[in-house]
Amino acid sequence: MPLFLWDWTIFLLIPALLLTIVAQVRVTSTFNRYKEVPSARGLTGAQGARMLLDSSGLGHVGIQIEGGRLSDHYDPRSKTLTLSPEVANGNSLAALGVAAHEAGHAIQDAEKYAFLRARSSMVQGAALGSNVGFFLFFVGLVLGRNTLLMNIGIVMFSLFVLFTLVTLPVEINASRRALAGLASHNILLPDEMRGARAVLSAAALTYVAAALMALLNLLRLVLISRR
Repeated sequence: MPLFLWDWTIFLLIPALLLTIVAQVRVTSTFNRYKEVPSARGLTGAQGARMLLDSSGLGHVGIQIEGGRLSDHYDPRSKTLTLSPEVANGNSLAALGVAAHEAGHAIQDAEKYAFLRARSSMVQGAALGSNVGFFLFFVGLVLGRNTLLMNIGIVMFSLFVLFTLVTLPVEINASRRALAGLASHNILLPDEMRGARAVLSAAALTYVAAALMALLNLLRLVLISRR
């Protein structure tokens, strides 16, 4: 972090930092707990995801197995679910919950879910804003508090903040779709749903922490610019 940001406003980040730590510990511990609990039907994550996709008319959406732990994601450009080996090949409550969540994103894409489309359109702007925004703000500050550059930096960083906020309904909705699908297709039994729900709730908390951190960083930039 640039040295100019090491002032009293850094303490504004403490709540978000604490929430981030709690969220990471919770998602890891919850996943580790329920990855040891096999589902009664014995379906793997890949099989469960395939069932949900096919039942939604998404037989064309592929599933590939690669990546490390909790690197699972859906790519709307290639229409592909990427599942980690632990999730794709595992038959645990955790594996099925995560795989179903990613299938939920594919279903969102097929149904043109508004928040997913909005988030997808923001990806490049958010990446640019999170990096260039800070840089422009810093340059404006060291060049005698150039208000124009600082404000441009704030506006650009705001794109990243907006991205993190739009991500929240996308992830929450995908989890709701996942849980509904797991239950309605009897992939998990009623008494197993609690485990999948716990895993997805823990994952959702990480997105809340990221959004809070982004918001508080934006607040810091605004406060610094007004001094």
